[in-house]
Amino acid sequence: MSNFVFYDFETSSSNKYWGQIIQIGAILTNDNLEELDRYDARCRLSPGIIPEAMSLIVNKSTPKILKSSNLSHYEMIRQFVDTLKKWGKATYIGFNSIEFDEEFLRCTLFQTLEYPYLTSTNGNSRGDILSLSRAANLYYPNTLKNSINEKGNAIYKLDKMAPLNGIKHGDAHSAIGDVVATVGVAKIIVKKAPNVWKASLLTMDKTQSLELIKNEIYFCTNEYFYGKSRPYVQTFVCQHPIYQWPLCFDLRQDPNIYLNMPIKELALSMKKTPKFLRIVRHNKHPIIMNPSYADDFEEYKVIGKNKLSERANLIKNDKKFAEKIKIIKQEEAEEKEQMKSQEDIYNEESIYTKFTTTEDNKIMPEFHSAEWEKKPLIISRFKDERLRYFGKKLLYMEKPELLSKDEYKIMHKDTAKKLLSTNNEKWNTIPRTYSEIDTLREKFRREEESEKLIILDEINAYVEELEKIYSSA
Repeated sequence: MSNFVFYDFETSSSNKYWGQIIQIGAILTNDNLEELDRYDARCRLSPGIIPEAMSLIVNKSTPKILKSSNLSHYEMIRQFVDTLKKWGKATYIGFNSIEFDEEFLRCTLFQTLEYPYLTSTNGNSRGDILSLSRAANLYYPNTLKNSINEKGNAIYKLDKMAPLNGIKHGDAHSAIGDVVATVGVAKIIVKKAPNVWKASLLTMDKTQSLELIKNEIYFCTNEYFYGKSRPYVQTFVCQHPIYQWPLCFDLRQDPNIYLNMPIKELALSMKKTPKFLRIVRHNKHPIIMNPSYADDFEEYKVIGKNKLSERANLIKNDKKFAEKIKIIKQEEAEEKEQMKSQEDIYNEESIYTKFTTTEDNKIMPEFHSAEWEKKPLIISRFKDERLRYFGKKLLYMEKPELLSKDEYKIMHKDTAKKLLSTNNEKWNTIPRTYSEIDTLREKFRREEESEKLIILDEINAYVEELEKIYSSA
């Protein structure tokens, strides 16, 4: 087994395209989850970044703390990337990391001229303790203790779960504190739900995950929505013709109803509930369990193993049914594409519009290793205009004196225009932050949260400073 890298970020915003990582915590462990090394760092806010007030309050990062850091954002990211490369091949795990931290990291790497898919290529793989926790409690109830909300649903928040399960989490919402707690949750799952942990190791790599889904006669998995984990016993039908996700048949349904349906009738049936066709996102660490676990769930237990197996074989042996599903999904995807908004996509949002070329990827390490004075020339060699833009943006943030007067003026005016905008922008703006501060101030006064009010005043003063700087641009 490879080692694990447990990691967590604290950020200036929840927006992966326009926010900034301000704190990184990471712990390298062996496959017994024993710590081998760790990384813990905080950086300054970059020019042009307006933090969301609530984000700073949650992760306890006051403007004073952020200003006093000896690392810029670019320097911290370079340190972190160098650390990960030193640690070598690993499986990357966090708490809700696949939906949040992983996406934030990819966008950050892309915008700092680093290959963005570092955690899922070159022998690396990824997992998520949040989805694993939900699966563990579904298959082995009470593996983890949870608080319950007013709707009667278990709460899967790390700061709530850690103390209930005897995990020290005194530094909740600091990056390294959350990493320590995540490792603690993983250790409980290994001990109390070992079969779930072992199953999870087979789906951390998307290629291995896909093969498992395709080759099993049928399998158990789970989805989480409306506050509950729900089991599904499924069999593979085909891959989505565009997105390549496995499309699977829910075996609580009788396939005989659908196999010979005309394609238009089948397309209508696919939109009805309960859905007989489900997506298993093989690249997002699904937990695929042995089909014997079907007996744990009444809806499938009453059908019985023989009938479930019979239904699965009917599906797998009917290639015409799979072809009809592919045609329907192809048409759906094309229709969706046509309905997409034609609004401009900013460079910051363009990570998934196209891959960077092999030629440009080879220039990136040169950029990072070169002295700052030589970086402008390297930036000019990028063929991808997005990378030239990010290179100049890095110069603006780190060494503005290396930009020509015209380049600096363009970057500075563009930044000022974005930050001072009174429109409902995709990024955080100064007027929006003032509005957020006013709303939070009223809330904290009502709740008598005096410490938070002091932090709010600090944030307000910091934003006023930035407003003066950019108003004169």
